[in-house]
Amino acid sequence: MERFYTLQGEGNYQGQAAYFIRLGGCDVGCHWCDVKDSWDASRHPLLAISDLVKDAAVHPGRIAVITGGEPLMHNLDALTDALHKEGFRTHMETSGSSPLSGHWDWITLSPKKFKAPLPEICGLAHELKVVIFNKTDFAWAEKYAALAGPHCKLYLQPEWDRAAEITPLIIDYIKENPQWQLSLQVHKYINVP
Repeated sequence: MERFYTLQGEGNYQGQAAYFIRLGGCDVGCHWCDVKDSWDASRHPLLAISDLVKDAAVHPGRIAVITGGEPLMHNLDALTDALHKEGFRTHMETSGSSPLSGHWDWITLSPKKFKAPLPEICGLAHELKVVIFNKTDFAWAEKYAALAGPHCKLYLQPEWDRAAEITPLIIDYIKENPQWQLSLQVHKYINVP
């Protein structure tokens, strides 16, 4: 769908330079999604992996973030192999709702109620990022934290349009449950893609 060089705005690598490759296609359909244009893969041109990697390689940062849509709707083996050959760390942001492909240095799992993640992906995640839209989402977060590996970083992130209302609830929750950390969409605050 699009590709761009910017700062990672969320999670463990927040603030670091990263080249984003946003793939078209999503079958999860979150009503609060901020990239609904990505859902229909047929609306976006197909690009050669060599062209994607060549475009990424002109930038000095060596983190490549594959996102979507839902990136795991595609086989990502060849893309991640090509990025690794150019010296990139491969990071993915996924709902985990499709089978894993690709070779990853970092997996961010963001489970969605609309289409739950596959159990085998939960244990592979390096970070769990749960978007909090309402109070019942805390129980959803705990369900997937229990399925994550012992070294998985745990993040709660307010849904952007409800951040003023939800962020104080997350702060209180984290104070009572300090295994969690707050993730904010910093890229939206500093107005970068």
